[in-house]
Amino acid sequence: MQYKHSKILKWIAVLTTLGMLLILLGGALVTKTDSGLGCGRHWPGCNGELIPSVITPEVLIEFSHRLTTGSVSILVLILVVWTWRTLGHNREVKFLGVLAIFFLLAQALIGAAQVLWGQGDFILALHFGISLISFASIMLLAMIVFEVDTKFDADKVHIGPKLKWHTIGVTLYSYLVIYTGALVRHTGSSLSCSDWPFCNNSQPFVLPISMYQWIQMGHRIAVLLIFIWMAYITWHAVKHYKDQRVIYWGWITSFILVILQILAGMLVVLTKLDLIVSLLHSLFITLLFGLFCYMILLIARSNQNQKNNK
Repeated sequence: MQYKHSKILKWIAVLTTLGMLLILLGGALVTKTDSGLGCGRHWPGCNGELIPSVITPEVLIEFSHRLTTGSVSILVLILVVWTWRTLGHNREVKFLGVLAIFFLLAQALIGAAQVLWGQGDFILALHFGISLISFASIMLLAMIVFEVDTKFDADKVHIGPKLKWHTIGVTLYSYLVIYTGALVRHTGSSLSCSDWPFCNNSQPFVLPISMYQWIQMGHRIAVLLIFIWMAYITWHAVKHYKDQRVIYWGWITSFILVILQILAGMLVVLTKLDLIVSLLHSLFITLLFGLFCYMILLIARSNQNQKNNK
């Protein structure tokens, strides 16, 4: 019976993680297709109805996003309560559960406030970042359910002070990069610079001439800095952590994701906001941030391992 429960819990963990990913991509789809008011200024109903009778593409995208958020919220609650009861001895489980629920509610309330009253672009840019924290919390819970730590010998991991501080620093900085990217999207600055990597390749050192170009180029500079930082961290991990495969492969994977993220960002501009490319852009940063958060969890594992070995 215990095995059956464990198997069901794993299925719930997988479905909840995929559901959170759909929420993130669905929110990006709503923004990119300008479907935020597909249901008018009505929430939780749609255009004055509980279930819309007139279906337009904007209504379909917005209402589907709401249904997905509501359904996944139930899965999140089930997963959190179940893991608290069965894995409560793991000190990260309750903390991750609280984070997941709190930030899921926060992103839902911001979305509702935008529909009912409207929000400024700088506030809306927080929406994606808040959803990312909730996703990362659920992803880490799922990894604990599947005992990923055990499979990668995370209980034996030892991370030096230099890599610890770089990991924490780049994770916090990545959140700033994500915010600037969301700001580009919500202010409609995505095509304010039609060239890449410079705003105007024929005049690469000319300063931006509008707020939108400043936002776009500010994001590109922030991405360049995180690329350089990630390259150094990956080099350090490959050089010093070959015997710890979770660190070694974790940073190699992170560097690959940041390269894919940059390439997708380039193609977003060059393809004039192709929808598939834009969604891939959101997907890569979501996976990268989730991996960063797992690295933070590994730091906690390392600190505990060092205490146990004293």
